[in-house]
Parts: sequence; structure tokens; C-alpha cells
Amino acid sequence: MALRLSYPFGLSFFSPIRVHNRPIRACTFFARNQIETHKLVKEVRERLERDYSTLPVGRNGRDDEEMILWFLKDRKFCVEEAVSKLTKAIKWRKEFGVSDVSEESMEEIARTGKAYVHDFLDVEGRPVLIVVASKHFPAKHNPVENEKLCVFMIEKALSKLPDGKEEILGIFDLRGFSTDNADLNFLKFLIDVFYYYYPKRLEQVLFVDAPFVFQPLWQLVKPLLKSYASLARFCSAETVREEYFTEATVPADFRD
Repeated sequence: MALRLSYPFGLSFFSPIRVHNRPIRACTFFARNQIETHKLVKEVRERLERDYSTLPVGRNGRDDEEMILWFLKDRKFCVEEAVSKLTKAIKWRKEFGVSDVSEESMEEIARTGKAYVHDFLDVEGRPVLIVVASKHFPAKHNPVENEKLCVFMIEKALSKLPDGKEEILGIFDLRGFSTDNADLNFLKFLIDVFYYYYPKRLEQVLFVDAPFVFQPLWQLVKPLLKSYASLARFCSAETVREEYFTEATVPADFRD
């Protein structure tokens, strides 16, 4: 798979910068940066081939250079840490059967409407994954099917990423949430999935119109998020309408 690189720090290709007090063109700096990044990707790929040759290849496999780059970025370009985390992620994808989860296999549980990927991007150009908490009943729904639906929706949202975008927006619609909808085990699964297997893919999470009964659950979940708790924003449905979508793209559930 071809490796796509983007320029960091928001600088333009020809922005002048200085190194050791000497002005150089940004294109020269980034060319060197790209060369170093290619070397690191190659190093991770060769390590995986040498030490983990039984891992799958192809899309989301040990030779997928885009996936390798994604995990290198997450691990601040530390090869050792990227290899360790990527190995765990590829093994998990195989054991979980991510490639076997499809629209057809998820049809029944998806019919509950508890989660869906919005047809339109938000104003920042991000795919939007919406969870309707009031339609989630852990006592009635199969937990394995819930986990598969979660992964399927993440994969679907990521497949809608436009060029230049790497992260999605998550919206938890908490209107009508009650203790019957509370599911700490599922939230722990969701946190692990985004931390270990889809790192740096969730840019922000909106908790919309959270009722008082949600607060005890949030107090249990927040410590598990650690630094990722900063991604969370509690807001109203009105905020979702006005700040994240246009009149034409706002989800039907959030229209006036």
C-alpha cells in the first residue's frame, strides 16, 4: 500500500524556516523529514517480517505502511513501542474477526438504532459516529454483538475519512439515558479499542444533554480515560446543531 505523508505543524511547502541560524526552505526540511519517516516505516516493517512472520499481510496487516505510520505517530516515532503496539493490534484484529464483520452480520442489532455513522461530515470535515445511549440495553442485548457493532461502526466511520483527515468525531446522545442503559463493561471495551487498536483516531467526544443519573457512571469512566478525558465535551443538542453542522448536514435526531 502506498505511503501517504502530510506536512507537520501546519507549515506550507515553501515556508521559510531557520536551522542553526541559517534560513532554508521548508521543502528541504520536509524532504529530509519524509526520508527519515520512510526509514522508520521500513524499519518497523522489517522488524515485523523478521520477528512476527505469522501475522497477516495486506490491508491492516504487518506490511501495511499506512497502518505502520499511524502507529509510529501514536508512539511518537519510537520503533520499539510502535512494533509492540502494532503487533498487539494486528493479532487482535485477526482474533476478533474484524474483517468478517459486515452490514449483513450486524443487520439485526443495528436495527435497534443504538449506533450509526452519519451520512455527512461535520464542519471540520470529520466522519461522525453517533451513539444513542437510550437505545442500549445491556440486560437484553448480547454483549459480543454490542462489541462487534462498535468495531463495525468505527471501521465504517474511518472508511469515510477524506484525504488529509485522520480522526473522527464521536457523539453520545444521552437524552433519555437511565440506569437501564448504563454499561460500564462496554465503556471499558470502547476505551481499550480506541487506545490499543485505533489510537489517535478519535479527535473529540461530545456527551449531549447528560442527565444527572449519568454522572456516577462518568466518575467511574473518567479515570480510565487518563489524558484522553480531555477529548470529552459536555454540551447541548443546540450546541451540536450550531457548532458542528450546517443546516443541511445536521443529523435528523438533532434538528429542531
